[in-house]
Amino acid sequence: MSIPEFAENSGRPRPAPAAHSQTLSRGIRVLEILADTAEPMSIVALAAALDVHRSIAYRILRTLEDHGLVVRDPAGQVRLGARLAALARGVSRDLQAAALPVLTRIANELGMTAFVAVLDQGEIFTLVSIEPRQAHATVAQQPGTRHPLNMGAPGIAIQSGLSATEWAALGQSETRRSEAGEVAALGYASSHNEVIPGLSSIAVPLLVPGDSPASLAVVYISSRHSPADIGAVLTAAARTIVAEVS
Repeated sequence: MSIPEFAENSGRPRPAPAAHSQTLSRGIRVLEILADTAEPMSIVALAAALDVHRSIAYRILRTLEDHGLVVRDPAGQVRLGARLAALARGVSRDLQAAALPVLTRIANELGMTAFVAVLDQGEIFTLVSIEPRQAHATVAQQPGTRHPLNMGAPGIAIQSGLSATEWAALGQSETRRSEAGEVAALGYASSHNEVIPGLSSIAVPLLVPGDSPASLAVVYISSRHSPADIGAVLTAAARTIVAEVS
């Protein structure tokens, strides 16, 4: 039996190094690697960065993918997933950084809460939100808030940009909202009394290349602005965000 090491100036045995999970450590390292790179990575590149066989990297990625921490695009390129935003606000930092000043401007211009919603594992996830500085009554839309894809304007706007294949891959039990087909003609999606009773929402698609399907939206109790005017403001704001991120 080995003699226990003693902590300096204490006289007490120094604890042995705690055992750790190599698989968990590698999974965390994958997230760190993806966070440090500006572009999505292939499984081959990730395996090389981890110094493991591709089959091991694939199993790690499948686990992270099951939990929504990473996603793969149709070309098989891997990037961080939106679910990480529930764990740390650093996730989707480019989108958040680009959206924050725009959200602040439109929230104060329209006098209503503005937010970015993303599609995450078949649900709508609020990534970032801003409430207006001056308003008689505001609606809190906290980051991390979730609601079903088939409820509310943000989900309708996101549905409008999904292909039939993408919709089928979600495995939704409900059919796609008929209003999703009208978004292109109207320029926006609208809802009332759906997610939260008494509240209205207007949303437009936020199509950021390589990122999760998203929408730019506002939620409010009442407004002097028409839905068409709100939709026009959001459409212009979405273009600004996409140009900043791209």
